[in-house]
Amino acid sequence: MTADKHGEHGGYEYAETVVIGAGQQGCGVAGALQERGRGALVLERGEIGQAWAHERWDSLLVGSGNLSVRFPGREYDGDDPYGLPSGPELARRLRRYAAERKLHVRQHTPVQKVECPPDASDRDDVRFRTHLASGGVIGSRNLVAAVGGYAAPRTPALAADVDPAVLQIHSRDYRNPEALPGGAVLVVGAGISGQQIADELVDSGRRTFLAVGRHRAWPRRYRGRGIQEWLQALPPLYEEFGAAGGDGGPVLPGLPVTAVNDRTGDLNVGALAAKGVTLVGSVRAADGGRLLLKDNVVATAEESARSFGRAVDLIDTVIRERGFAAPQENPAPAMPLDGVTAFGETLDLAHHGITAIVWCTGFGPDYGILPRHVLDATGAPLQQKGLIGALPGLYYAGLPDGNSLASVGIAANVENGRFIARLIHVDHVMRSGSPMSLATT
Repeated sequence: MTADKHGEHGGYEYAETVVIGAGQQGCGVAGALQERGRGALVLERGEIGQAWAHERWDSLLVGSGNLSVRFPGREYDGDDPYGLPSGPELARRLRRYAAERKLHVRQHTPVQKVECPPDASDRDDVRFRTHLASGGVIGSRNLVAAVGGYAAPRTPALAADVDPAVLQIHSRDYRNPEALPGGAVLVVGAGISGQQIADELVDSGRRTFLAVGRHRAWPRRYRGRGIQEWLQALPPLYEEFGAAGGDGGPVLPGLPVTAVNDRTGDLNVGALAAKGVTLVGSVRAADGGRLLLKDNVVATAEESARSFGRAVDLIDTVIRERGFAAPQENPAPAMPLDGVTAFGETLDLAHHGITAIVWCTGFGPDYGILPRHVLDATGAPLQQKGLIGALPGLYYAGLPDGNSLASVGIAANVENGRFIARLIHVDHVMRSGSPMSLATT
């Protein structure tokens, strides 16, 4: 593995495959190509595992657990399979993998833009030119964008209408309660980051408000297994991601919120309400020191509880239909609703002593380095299966596949990487005229 601190590579270079991004997805592609005897040059704007190591809050726990931290040719081999690693720990494991496999990674090497020569043919070695911020250019036959769908923090436009006396930060910039000014805190967004941060804040003694939004609730463990194991074993559970409820209810997207700071129990809006977090409705507008809310606390919590119940029922059904041996759990876990109450349609920040807002409103894709004609009108990649781009030789790793988020999970880097590596290897066999059978690739 190389770690070029400043990315100063003037002139022109060639690599059969350039991978942009050295997170788990980018390193997964490089590792899978190595399994097939093919090389790749991985370019990383910061360090390997940059986001996990430096762009998340201090107490983050990876809810998918230790078993999910796997890479091509490298399964988890520790003694705590159900443990929840921190972000920096995940980054350290990724770096160990890159070092052990001697992956060719250039750190601190941001990409300025990618060009596609208009006259490139299917026989050409160079179908892409990757321009580095340092001034160098790398030609390649294949280009894998492994920056994922979570590169650009999203903050709603209404944030500009909030009283400037109130500190506003995105979850990417939040680190710990001590870094915030004294007073109460409003967390906006009830996904993984919103719930974990609200949980940490209330545990630290802060008066905490959480603006709810669409999300799913899942049991952390059920019938002897962690939810992530069930997700891997039972594909229908993954189909729940992004799908409407069986009762025709609203869509509740998102990965399971399961990583609790004390590493026990379940984390959901009902559990947070029981701990003393004040649930408020989704924020729809701001007027200085007042936020205008939807009156949807109870409805959102109830639908979240129903999604929790659907997950439990689906696990029970598949166990029964397939005759799996799994211990009974009576009573079955359920999301508590006793502490959930309506809040109203206005939140007066000063009245409640709120001095800071943490926007846990997610991230969006940032593929601005790619040619405009491979993106749609919104700037998102034109793609198939979340992996295949709009040009021959262009691939993506870490994008959602349709309505499912299964392909963005940490462990999915193995399947994603091997899928892409197979296509690149087939391309090599076809172009080189090798007698090797495609059936063996």
